[in-house]
Amino acid sequence: MSKMFDAYVRSYSLTRENAPEFFEIVGDIYDTPEFRSMAEYIQHADITRLQHIMSVAYLSYLTAKEKGRNYVSAARAAMLHDLFYYDWHVPGDGSHRLHGYRHPRFAYNNAKKLFELTELEEDIILRHMWPLTPKPPRYPESMIVCLCDKYCANRESAIKLIPYFRNKFNSLR
Repeated sequence: MSKMFDAYVRSYSLTRENAPEFFEIVGDIYDTPEFRSMAEYIQHADITRLQHIMSVAYLSYLTAKEKGRNYVSAARAAMLHDLFYYDWHVPGDGSHRLHGYRHPRFAYNNAKKLFELTELEEDIILRHMWPLTPKPPRYPESMIVCLCDKYCANRESAIKLIPYFRNKFNSLR
């Protein structure tokens, strides 16, 4: 198995005990009712938004740390990158139109209400959907979160839709 996939599988069982540094960085976000409400929404396939966000944040944290980048801001912004309070799968609700293009701004606005963000964290949240959003990420950490988000979304879909990946994933958990 690849190192990235191993980390992805680990992201499903993160605790303060087995990932203390990660939780030291993101624990204040994790503990908010607004963040915990993400468990109410499905993100991809049957994976909750909370789990998706945790996977993206953990992979972003590990990748940024390994690359000598700002892993604190990468992890914190990744925790906030999909902080929006609606189910984007519900058809017929006009507020969800163009979700892929618009939700980074919704997440950013929600995050700003809860936390003070650095310029780097703002860029990460606002540009995590590139190339759907027209402006590319300005910082390496923004690109790391963008790519980790795509990786997790693809894995989540594959686990649900492709029996080989579902069986492999379940055997490792």
